[in-house]
Amino acid sequence: MAAPEDESSAQSQSSSAATAAPTPPPPPSAGDHYLAKCVLPPSVVLQVAYGYFRSPSSRDVVFGKNVVFFSSHQETCLELVVIGEDGIVESVCEQNAFGTIKDLAVIPRSKMGKDLLAVLSDSGKLSFLSFSNEMHRFSPIQHVQLSSPGNSTTQLGRMLTIDSRQVFSCRFLFNHATSNIESYYAFCSGLFLAVSAYHDRFALFSLSTSSMADIIHERIFYPSEVGGKTSSVEELSGTIWSMCFISKGFNESKSYDPVLAIVFNRKGSLLNELVLFRWNIKEESICLISEYVEAGPLAHSIVEVPHSSGFAFLLRIGDALLMDLRDPQNPCCLVRTSLDLVPPASLVEEHFVEESCRVQDGDDEGLSNVAASALLKLSDWDPMFIDTASEIGKLSSKHVSSWTWEPDHNYNPRMIICLDDGEFFVFGLVYDDDGVKINISECLYKGLPCKEILWVEGGFLATFAEMADGTVFKLGKEKLHWMSSIQNIAPILDFSVVDDQNEKRDQMFACCGVTPEGSLRIIRSGVNVEKLLKTAPVYQGITGTWTVKMKLPDVYHSFLVLSFVEETRVLSVGLSFKDVTDSVGFQPDVCTLACGLVADGLLVQIHQDAVRLCMANMDGSSPFVSSWFPENVSISLGAVAENLIVVSTSNPCFLSVLGVRSVSSHCCEIYEIQRVELQYEVSCISIPQKSTGKKRCKATIPSGMERGYTFLIGTHKPSVEVLSFSEDDGGGLRVLASGMVSLTNAMGTAIRGCIPQDVRLVLVDQIYVLSGLRNGMLLRFEWPSFSHSSGLNKEEMDIVVGERENLPINLVLIATRRIGITPVFLVPFSDSLDSDIIALSDRPWLLHTARQSLSYTSISFQASTHATPVCSSECPQGILFVAENSLHLVEMVHSKRLNAQKFHLGGTPRKVIYHSESKLLIVMRTDLCDAGTSDICCVDPLSGSVLSSYKLKPGETGKSMELVRVGNEQVLVVGTSLSSGPAILPSGEAESTKGRILILCLVHTQNSDSGSMTICSKDGSTSQLTSPFRDEQLSSSSLCSSPDDNSYDDDIKLDEAEAWHLKLAAATTWPGMVLAICPYLDRFFLASAGNAFYVCGFPNDRPDKMKRFAVGRTRFMITSLRTYLTRIVVGDCRDGVLFYSYHEVCASCPFLIPQRLVADCFLMDANSVAVSDRKGSIAILSCKDHSDFEYSNPESNLNLNCAYYMGEVAMAIKKGGNIYKLPADDVLRSYGLSKSTEAADDTIIAGTLLGSIFVFAPISREEYELLEAVQAKLVVHPLTAPVLGNDHKEFRGRESPSQATKILDGDMLAQFLELTNRQQESVLSTPQPSPSSLKASSKQCPSPPLMLHQVVQLLERVHYALH
Repeated sequence: MAAPEDESSAQSQSSSAATAAPTPPPPPSAGDHYLAKCVLPPSVVLQVAYGYFRSPSSRDVVFGKNVVFFSSHQETCLELVVIGEDGIVESVCEQNAFGTIKDLAVIPRSKMGKDLLAVLSDSGKLSFLSFSNEMHRFSPIQHVQLSSPGNSTTQLGRMLTIDSRQVFSCRFLFNHATSNIESYYAFCSGLFLAVSAYHDRFALFSLSTSSMADIIHERIFYPSEVGGKTSSVEELSGTIWSMCFISKGFNESKSYDPVLAIVFNRKGSLLNELVLFRWNIKEESICLISEYVEAGPLAHSIVEVPHSSGFAFLLRIGDALLMDLRDPQNPCCLVRTSLDLVPPASLVEEHFVEESCRVQDGDDEGLSNVAASALLKLSDWDPMFIDTASEIGKLSSKHVSSWTWEPDHNYNPRMIICLDDGEFFVFGLVYDDDGVKINISECLYKGLPCKEILWVEGGFLATFAEMADGTVFKLGKEKLHWMSSIQNIAPILDFSVVDDQNEKRDQMFACCGVTPEGSLRIIRSGVNVEKLLKTAPVYQGITGTWTVKMKLPDVYHSFLVLSFVEETRVLSVGLSFKDVTDSVGFQPDVCTLACGLVADGLLVQIHQDAVRLCMANMDGSSPFVSSWFPENVSISLGAVAENLIVVSTSNPCFLSVLGVRSVSSHCCEIYEIQRVELQYEVSCISIPQKSTGKKRCKATIPSGMERGYTFLIGTHKPSVEVLSFSEDDGGGLRVLASGMVSLTNAMGTAIRGCIPQDVRLVLVDQIYVLSGLRNGMLLRFEWPSFSHSSGLNKEEMDIVVGERENLPINLVLIATRRIGITPVFLVPFSDSLDSDIIALSDRPWLLHTARQSLSYTSISFQASTHATPVCSSECPQGILFVAENSLHLVEMVHSKRLNAQKFHLGGTPRKVIYHSESKLLIVMRTDLCDAGTSDICCVDPLSGSVLSSYKLKPGETGKSMELVRVGNEQVLVVGTSLSSGPAILPSGEAESTKGRILILCLVHTQNSDSGSMTICSKDGSTSQLTSPFRDEQLSSSSLCSSPDDNSYDDDIKLDEAEAWHLKLAAATTWPGMVLAICPYLDRFFLASAGNAFYVCGFPNDRPDKMKRFAVGRTRFMITSLRTYLTRIVVGDCRDGVLFYSYHEVCASCPFLIPQRLVADCFLMDANSVAVSDRKGSIAILSCKDHSDFEYSNPESNLNLNCAYYMGEVAMAIKKGGNIYKLPADDVLRSYGLSKSTEAADDTIIAGTLLGSIFVFAPISREEYELLEAVQAKLVVHPLTAPVLGNDHKEFRGRESPSQATKILDGDMLAQFLELTNRQQESVLSTPQPSPSSLKASSKQCPSPPLMLHQVVQLLERVHYALH
């Protein structure tokens, strides 16, 4: 109940919520039908495996991606990758597991010659997977049921280990005709595998991979099952920390009884002990052989030394013991190595970071009261504790956090270890006459402590930290050398979805990672590329790239020209590159400025000293060469086209038009046709081909371009000029059109760096001039609607070309767009004017030509310095990028993916808000390196630089912030904590704490003598400049069309001459931590304090005067606040979500069971709320009766419309805006399937602690029913069923009532598009699932047969929009 602040709020509003009878599910409505799609898979790697998965000759790495908290894992995916010779990790495939991976291991060398993957999951099954090259993913070979589904600590399925001893059976194929052995193959027939629970239980299995039908040969359990043989000793009871097999030598007796070593903690014991068990296969029993325990540090892991036949490391806190277990009945320690005395780190690496600090955040303190064993403190650390001040897991002595053995090293094995302080060392075992010795290296590197590390062939080491990017190192003699990064954006703590360029295509600014690796990620959709070829990084210093044909009519390119600082190389075009410089005739010891084909068989090379004409001879004879030299000047720029060469010089500034004429039958020469003097230096030249492409008939060619040759130049004035040259009737050179490049920011100051770097003629619905500038901006000019004399006098012309009647037309600047911070280069895909264009800046973009606009899409490729199209018979649509000194040949593919650009911020970014007027990001950071302080900073979204910051008081931690309206302005309201203790008691009630409310104004200053002025941002405000130019229109004809960009006056606001700062207007002490703030009714805001929330405002619209008008209270700690019009929704840590209005309680929701923390929520409308909880679910709830909601029982329960178990905790969920936009087609209408035009309004985006991004898209009832039927068939078909054997319906329906409407699984449905036509037909012909699994509505109205083309078109439409 909301009441005046001085009144006491009764707590009866929620007293009956828990006892209210559950209401039946409401009848389905349009808002009940959603489809969920993971558009960015999780990036946390907790398991790695190394083996021959694709073929006997390809060594691959498998990542198991998941997270662990509350002693349980969350949803996982499998990714197969390879690490190239350059240390770059390339993904081969990534597939959703539709379940939870708990552990995985490699089963070496099956009958098929490939390794298998053994996986434990929450399905309760042990799954054996084989990689299918046909399906391009892992497929199950066999599932072995171990326990009931779930995550029980007493059931088998926690840990997995494989016996490294391999017994091979060889079969030889004997050719009797030749008496020779033709070939042989080997398979493993003596492997053993062990599976354990958290407590008390484990099982042993013998494997036989000679038969894929039944891999498990024998099995035995400890303690024995009912009816089985019991051990002769008393059964042990306690916690299993670690286990491994102890291998014997190959010369042992034929009977092999495996020995299993377990680090075990008996109930009530303070020390862990090493226990050895033997499986007596003959007697079918498990017996305890011996126990080893000594006073001292706590043991936590046992690691077998490979190929040693009886040695293992017992890892403890502070030391590592090399154990001799060759006689299992008498284990002994051979060598004791102290980890506290290892050589200290003395390296200063480029990527050196200090020990990771855990961030304090009182709102999650309640989680620290969940009891956890010391095992979880060491290995299964809970990422939810990123917000905890607890020192759980902080140990006084060093311990090994991860380790890896050198691959395929049988003698003197070496192990790389990573300590919990981030130090890396090499342990080398040396066998000599005196026994076994351990050599310890100096510290190789100091960084973040790693959860997993993997040593692979080539001397590469892959490392995986918990909340930072992974790293690939190259092992040197004395240290590790950084090679590449492995992206990990987890956890996503907050994000802001923004359409900052008005493109109707959102991008996400996400707060990722924790200190010291906290970062801001810009995530956007992009065009995917298929990588065809990558060369070694030997192409340093490239200054230009071109592809050239041999003859004008040729379809394919013949040569690739690479220009270096002092060298030029010509390569043949294809999937492999061969140097043919000598055959072509180019001068190799100069830097080429431009080149091209001027006539059939005649190539032109332009360099600083001359223009070289070459007639290539590929038959080995010397090519014909002729040169033209300028008079006492150096050439600065040039361009080549059919029958035309244009070059420019600087100091003095001349522009020369050159031609080619025949001197004899086999001899040609270059001659100068015309030279003009320029007032300004030329910055770029381009010559468009005469072909206008397919749109020629629709486009109006501007006056003057019909005859002769047209080319474009950019000048240092700065300007862009369209020139025409014709030798007919003495036309000569004349200026057709001119466009001034004059840009100013919001303060009226000229923007610097506006020199054209590249200029192109492009045909969309008409002819445009596109220019990339050196400051990272892209401009678009058009001809005015009527082309008459511009009225310029001759002194104002850029180029003096003599007297003429027609004066140049003034080009109109219609659009500006900043696409980066480095110069923009424009690379057309082909010679036609309507060709798509690649725009290169600090990241590559693809410019699509559409009916009435250009659409911009980022390319899913790394930053590149140069690019050129490559057309060959093997690769007709290739693009060659130059990146990191390597050549990358790729092809654009139709699928889309997400790009994530990283800006390192330091500290832990907690909250992010996009400020539309300044076009800056406002970011809240905590736990900064300087004494763990917090601040609010302004970040440039283009460069990632921190422009200004406001620091909080020492000991004060930022918790929440929002932009709030004050009159016609906006201020930033910040909530903080002044207490270091927990915010939530174990009961869920609020702890007694203090906080502050800060009111900050954005101060806009001019970096000049003009001083500063306070400008509080205004919603929907326009620029101070008035633009005569029109806005771009959206083209509905293109699948990915969007407006070009903002109109000229609204685009560029940020420049070196202006700055934004945060200025404190008011500060108020608050009776509790302020964990949530939310704007309300455009004139108020809500702020929480413990279990209370306040309605606050600013009388007389003064930011320095804040007043509390009313207070509402709940029983438990408030974690989130959201509003929609007058409705208020409150999320707390026990009751779930509760609805309020300003003066009365409206409803409460007991759907989220007690002790369930609400992670985030938002109101979709006045009566519906989307909620994410910290168990990994998302649900949509609404009032059961909208008509009398305001006057019905104020404690009536909310109805559950639909739910979806993600398996990942979404700490932030928000509306999606334009994330979900379907192509503008009417195909589905012919099948009676309607499309929702308001789909984007109810789209939900969720960012998770795993680094995943989920999109929940509303679909129509007809679409839902069709896709639901397809999904029901996919989940049971052998090709598409969950790979870990999970019950898909049970998995996605966890934490929600069985009768609730299920949100469709877009990842499951997406598999349908990966199948062949025959496989798709097989899926659709699968028998209908049992009626008990269908909805009642489906029973009443039998669904018609599914049509393949109908399903494919719908899935393609949805998949394109969401992927």
